[in-house]
Formats: sequence, C-alpha cells, structure tokens
Amino acid sequence: MLEDRLLKWKFRRGSREALARIYEKYLDSMLTLAAGLLNDAGQAQDVVHDVFVSFAKSAPGFRLRGSLSGYLATSVVNRVRDYQRRRYRARRVGLAPPENVTVTPDDAVIFTEQAGRLSEVIAELPPHYRVITLLRHDQELSYEEIAEALDLPLGTVKARIHRARNMIQQILHARGYEI
Repeated sequence: MLEDRLLKWKFRRGSREALARIYEKYLDSMLTLAAGLLNDAGQAQDVVHDVFVSFAKSAPGFRLRGSLSGYLATSVVNRVRDYQRRRYRARRVGLAPPENVTVTPDDAVIFTEQAGRLSEVIAELPPHYRVITLLRHDQELSYEEIAEALDLPLGTVKARIHRARNMIQQILHARGYEI
C-alpha cells in the first residue's frame, strides 16, 4: 500500500520508473482478469495493453484516492465491456465472424488442471457474476471496492458473489469434480 502511494506520487510527476514498476507489478493480475472475462489470451493482452497505454497518457492530470489495483481492474473491466460491445455490434451487422469460445492449448499451459477447470466454470457464469467473481477472487478487491468500481450497492455485490459461488459448486458437482 505504501509502495503504491509512492508510485502514484512519482507517476503523477512523470516518472518513467514509476510507470514501469506499476506495469511490472500489475501486468499479470490484469492479464488474468481480462483473460477470465474474455476467454481469449490474445484479446486479453490487447485489452490490457490499451489500458496501460491510456494509463500512461493520463500521468499529468492523474489523481487517485483509492487503490491502484482497483483502479486498473476497473479500467480493464470497462475496456472489456467496450470491446465486447464493439464485437457484438460488428457481429450484428455481419462484419465479424462468430465468437470462438474454445480454449487453446496455449491457454491451458497458463493454468494447472484444477485452475483450468475452475476457469472454464467461471467462463460459463453470466457476465455480471463472472466480473464480480474475478474482481473478488483474482484481484482480491474488497466488497466495498467492487461496489465502488461497478457502481453497485454493497448488498448486490455480496449477493452476487454468494450466488456465483453456489453456481460454481453446482457446475463442478454436476461434472463430477470434488468440491
């Protein structure tokens, strides 16, 4: 937390080293979040790249009172939503091929067998449950941070996390995996 405060302060003053450290510190977790939301490692890399480019451009006027990880996670979630909206519109007018939801062998290398199974199950959740699950468990945001990031009431966040956990358990049980 103290390191993030210092990084924000230095970043605001144009420090390239601070930007590099922020990138280094949060790249993996942001890629994991984006990949969990998109089910495509290549698209996840594009989204995270866009987020960090926008973040780098924001240095002179950058002001943030909350957590840096929460800010970046919110940026990734918003960028994924924008990406999905554009892709949906393109498919609607026939400009894009149908969505491919298969997991490539390269993606499987990233996860252990159990984590891979869990990732598949999370990918099946409705988007509003998937986002909250990934923010809570992959990004380790508090309920309050998630509520603020998604502009939802705290009770809604708690209820969705509870329902998402139940859905995950049901899916795993139905597939015969031990819980």
